[in-house]
This record gives sequence, C-alpha cells and structure tokens, in this order.
Amino acid sequence: MTSPDKHLEQRARELWHEAAQRIDPATAGRLRAARRQALDAVQAPARRAVRWLIPTGAFAVIALATMLVWQPLPPPHASTAMQPASSADELDNELPPDADKTDPNLYQNLDFYGWLASAGSHAAAR
Repeated sequence: MTSPDKHLEQRARELWHEAAQRIDPATAGRLRAARRQALDAVQAPARRAVRWLIPTGAFAVIALATMLVWQPLPPPHASTAMQPASSADELDNELPPDADKTDPNLYQNLDFYGWLASAGSHAAAR
C-alpha cells in the first residue's frame, strides 16, 4: 500500500470508532439484535443439517439391510436332464448342436427346417 492509501485507511478507522462510541443506546440495542439475528440465521442451516443426519443415516442402514436380506434366492440346481437343450454359450455358437445334447424331436422334420431356411433366403433376396 502506498502512504496516501494507508493514511486514508487509518482516518476511516478513527472516524468509524468515534461514530460507534457516539451511538445512542436504542440504536446500539437494535444493531446488537440485528447482529444476533444474522448470526443465528447463518448457524441455522448447520443445525438443520445435523438434525437430519441421524435419521437419514438410519434410513440408509435400514434400506441396505433390507436389500441384503430380501435378495432373490438363486434357482435350485437342476440335473442336466432337466436343463434346456441349449445354453447361452451354445446360442452364440454358429455350429449346430451335438446330437446328444439336443432334443431328438428337433430332428423329426428336417425337410421343413431346410425349406424354412431356403424360403428365408429367397425372401431376403427380393
């Protein structure tokens, strides 16, 4: 700071202190009340947050416990004879399934499946 700025700041402080000492008691009381009210308003949100912290945490714990307790049970393990003919990895495989892993009824109408495949390719060509 330069010297004139410092001098101006000191003079402003002196005038403020002098004016603060000459305030009448009624105005000083109103200023103190306004100051208390402003400080209470600043501290009120913090109190509200603390007041809601415990119930919110308790609700989160209850929700977590409920999710852990009521998880769906895994399906019972079925024997291999009861499983469907093709699993998810076999669906992605482009090779036909092994004869021992598939339902024998699928081989009953092979002519129909051949016709269906050729009809699908003819319709796509049109």
